[in-house]
Amino acid sequence: MKSLPTERVAGLSTAFVALAALCWGLSGGIGGILTGEGWDPVVVSFYRGAIGFLFVLAWLALRPRGSGLGNKKLWLWSLLAGVGVAGNFAFYFLSIAEGSVAVAAMLMYCAPVFVYLVSFTLRLEQPSVFKWVAIVMVLLGVVLLTGIYDVGAGEVTLVAAGAGLLSGLSYAVFIFGFKYAAPHGSPQAILVIAFAVMAVILFALGNPEQTVAVLSTSSWPLFLILGVIGAGLSFIFYIIGLNHTAPAVASIVAMVEPVTASLFGVAVLGESLGLVQLLGMALILVTVTALSVYSNSRRKVASV
Repeated sequence: MKSLPTERVAGLSTAFVALAALCWGLSGGIGGILTGEGWDPVVVSFYRGAIGFLFVLAWLALRPRGSGLGNKKLWLWSLLAGVGVAGNFAFYFLSIAEGSVAVAAMLMYCAPVFVYLVSFTLRLEQPSVFKWVAIVMVLLGVVLLTGIYDVGAGEVTLVAAGAGLLSGLSYAVFIFGFKYAAPHGSPQAILVIAFAVMAVILFALGNPEQTVAVLSTSSWPLFLILGVIGAGLSFIFYIIGLNHTAPAVASIVAMVEPVTASLFGVAVLGESLGLVQLLGMALILVTVTALSVYSNSRRKVASV
């Protein structure tokens, strides 16, 4: 049996990454619909994660080799990843409920900035002028996007802005947990533990009545779609796609998520963005993507 050409494999892998980002962008829009109907953001997050857990569990059952489930370090870092993804999902949908899909998605896209700040603090990454300038530019973009410089007149509430930034910070925690768990086991094993921890946390924090009511509501198809594309297939697509996708390319392709979420909010939910907000979005998108590409290129040079 002939193997696929390297170029074709890379193209397919990049397509998987783009598809995962598209799924995450759409999940923000679906979350906006559900929270707009009055569903608790934590309950929405729970079902997104719980359904995703079933998918990664099936993935682990099909690919059990090298799981590393007997390794204590795998469990430790995967537990941290679970706390991170729980916060990411919950704060993201809270930001959507209190503000808009576009703003929430863009604030979460700031996650790489939090990764750098934590790395600087833990001395895992060396700061540079470029990195600090990029961080300042992203913060300026956040200010323009949220309008926090004029709270009284701004359309974005402090709760929405704060929750959006916390979703990005939580995603950074997930990234760290997953990164340090990876050497000790398989991606599917890490995700199973992380999603199980996330489901337990969100179930405990959610509204019990609403959690049960979802099972008999007419909105259950949206919850199912959210879980399938927002946590089930998307994470699997992303992990598989990263195997043969250059990190710099993945960083650029990741822009599909906030752009998709923003377009969904404007086209489907009737959200609107002012000129200053659009400028803030553009500043965040360009700077975060440039920062990611710069970081990946530096790592590649350092490894040569």
